[in-house]
Amino acid sequence: MTQVVLSIGSNLGDRLARLQSVVDGLGGSVSAVSPVYETDPWGGVEQAAFLNAVVLAADPALDGRGWLRRAQELEQAAERVRDERWGPRTLDVDIVMCSSGGREVTSTDEELTLPHPLAHERAFVLVPWLAVDPAATLTVAGERRSVEALLAGLDPADRDGVRLTDAALS
Repeated sequence: MTQVVLSIGSNLGDRLARLQSVVDGLGGSVSAVSPVYETDPWGGVEQAAFLNAVVLAADPALDGRGWLRRAQELEQAAERVRDERWGPRTLDVDIVMCSSGGREVTSTDEELTLPHPLAHERAFVLVPWLAVDPAATLTVAGERRSVEALLAGLDPADRDGVRLTDAALS
């Protein structure tokens, strides 16, 4: 069984509907969905706030590349345009980490880097992930670390930039 942690975000159009499209598109493979958070943009590009969430899913038919294709299909269905790095987007679906048979999958391929190389620096990934998996761990620089410890190591302003909303995905 291949399991995946997906970070999803949107700051254009109907943000909540875009996030819901991921949950709907993954259907029965979804095992958990975090609460929805509003977050400040990351990466220095001036833009509107994002809605973010984390989705846990599993599918025996998909490997890391299969999950990447699925994520890109979901983005394309939401008319994602890649004009500016870290710029505004209708939908962003990032593979944070993938595991198979209980072992974390690693990849250093140009097309697919696993685990996500910046996930440990992003409160908008770590906060929702902890909400659905308090025991989550992630390999950073070859060392397996608790997501809770990674989050605690971030600047408090980054953590405060992740605000729980009343919105929910189903």
